[in-house]
Parts: sequence; C-alpha cells; structure tokens
Amino acid sequence: MTPHPDIDVVVFDILGTMVDEPAGLRRGLRALLPDTDEAGVGELAALWHGHVDEQQREILAGRRAYADSTVLDLEAATRVAARAGVGDADAIRALAASGQRLDPWPDSVRALDRIASRFPVVGLSNASRAALTRIGAHAGLRWHQVLSAEEARSYKPRPDVYRLAIANAGCAPERLLMVAAHAWDLRGAQAVGMRTAYVERPVGDPSGAADAFDLEAKSLDDLAAALGAA
Repeated sequence: MTPHPDIDVVVFDILGTMVDEPAGLRRGLRALLPDTDEAGVGELAALWHGHVDEQQREILAGRRAYADSTVLDLEAATRVAARAGVGDADAIRALAASGQRLDPWPDSVRALDRIASRFPVVGLSNASRAALTRIGAHAGLRWHQVLSAEEARSYKPRPDVYRLAIANAGCAPERLLMVAAHAWDLRGAQAVGMRTAYVERPVGDPSGAADAFDLEAKSLDDLAAALGAA
C-alpha cells in the first residue's frame, strides 16, 4: 500500500463498491420466482444488467433521451418478468424495487464511518436521487453528501458526472479522491483530474496492467488505514 495522497474530500462510488448490487437483484428474482434454479436466476440477472448497460450506452451516445436509473430498472424488471412469464404489475414493481434494497459489504458501514471521522465523504452514483435515498437507508451508509448522475442528466464515466463532485467540493480536482471497485469508473475520474483509489470487491471491474491508481486496497478497511482514519 502506497502512502495516501494529500486530499480534502473522499468520493465513493456506491453500486458494487459500497453495496452488493448483484445479490440484491438475485434476492428479488428468487422472491418473484421461488421455483427457479440458480442457473435460471443467473440468466435473468444477466438479462437485467444487459438491458441497463445497453440503455445507458444508448443515452451516452445520444441515441436515447436521458432516463434515470429508476426508469431503466423498471424497464429491466418488465423485460425479465416477461421472459419468466409474469405479467402482474405489482410483482414487476416489487422486482424493480429490489435494486434499491441492497446490503452493504461487511466492511462498508464500519470503514465509511472511520473515513468520515477524518474527511468529508460524498457518494457519487449512477443511481437516481430517489434510488439513492432508499439504498442509503437500507444499507445504513453515513454520507455527508450524496450526488446522483441524474443531476448531470448523464451517467458515469461521462466527465460531467465527476464534475458534480468537484463543483460541490469547491476545491481543485486533485484534492478529491475517487474510491471505486470499478477500474472504468476510476479512469473516468482520472480524466477530470481526480485522485483515485481502487478497492477490491467480488463484483468489481479489476484494474489492468495499464492502470495506475493512487491507491489500491484489498478492502475498505485497508483503505481507511491507508488514509490514516482511526
């Protein structure tokens, strides 16, 4: 672990980095389809994620008007339910909401509290404002501020999303540390001048040989220690 950079604010990705997004979706799928085996649940989860990823790319490419994550999740849930032969509107809405009932990783709450005792901590997510309210409440995450890509009417890794955090911090980009389990997210932060910290998670996007992040940690606890948070 290299020494921590000189920073004023720590900015965290949320989905996948602070909460286990795939597990929450799988739990919702099992509730909807209790007789479906794990392979079937996995296929439906892949369909969900594929739809959301595809539509975000369409929005970023300008081929679709902006729609927030709540809209995309409901579309994904509708598509998954149709594949499974479920047409009940209430069941589809309940499935869509499973994307907002996400459990924190075992060290998320504890380490976030440690880091928050030393630095302002900001959540920066592709999730909508409404979704972030519910995600934070369910997971028990302590933020000083939470920012949604909805405010930029875009999605990470578009630069405008990271600039939300920079503008709200009121300091130079290099005084902000972006923390994520997704290398693609950190590359986006680097592109606007932010410092970066990669944290390993089971569902993350690992760093590659060409990546050079300021910090790399096996866990959020390790990152807190590197930042000198008691």
